[in-house]
Order: sequence, then structure tokens, then C-alpha cells
Amino acid sequence: MFFELRQYHIRPGKKDAWVRMMEDEIIPFQQSQGMVIVGSFTGEEDDSVYVWIRRFDSEEEREELYEKVYQSETWLNDIGPRIPELMDREQINVQRIEPTKVSTLR
Repeated sequence: MFFELRQYHIRPGKKDAWVRMMEDEIIPFQQSQGMVIVGSFTGEEDDSVYVWIRRFDSEEEREELYEKVYQSETWLNDIGPRIPELMDREQINVQRIEPTKVSTLR
């Protein structure tokens, strides 16, 4: 098992709209396709910070879910095209992380 720690830079003044899109559309859609989202966070003092964490059982599962989500008609024609107005895709930072033996996320 491993996790993706995904860090995004939200455009100025777009934090509330981004969080609504994540919570109302992106997360529910990805979950409906089998993604496991374990957390979603915003910066306490910096409105440009958005972080979320997804869990995968294996690299094979990650590849299958990426294909299922990001090549879907819903993502390609509805969700994906609206993202750049809210979030700067050039500044996405994705870290693959593994829980230690004392982590509660194991």
C-alpha cells in the first residue's frame, strides 16, 4: 500500500470555488470509480494551499484507477476542462509516500 500526497496551488480568490468543486464533484466522482481519498485539506493561513491524500493498494491498482478516472468522458469533457480556471496545474506536486509501522493510516 502507498499514498499520494497531492499539493496544489489555488488561484487567487478561488479557494472557496475550488473546495466546492473538490467536495461536490471531483472527490465523489473519483470515489465512485474506486479511488480511496483519505483526506482533503486547505492552508490555515495561505489560501493558495490545497492538499489531499489518496491511497492505493498497488501500482497496478493506481494505473487502473488513473485510466478509469482520467480517460473517462466525465473527466475529459466536464471536470478536467474547468480545473485550470481554479488551480495552477503547472505547480502540482505529487509525492508517493508509505506509512511507517506506527502510522494510523496503515
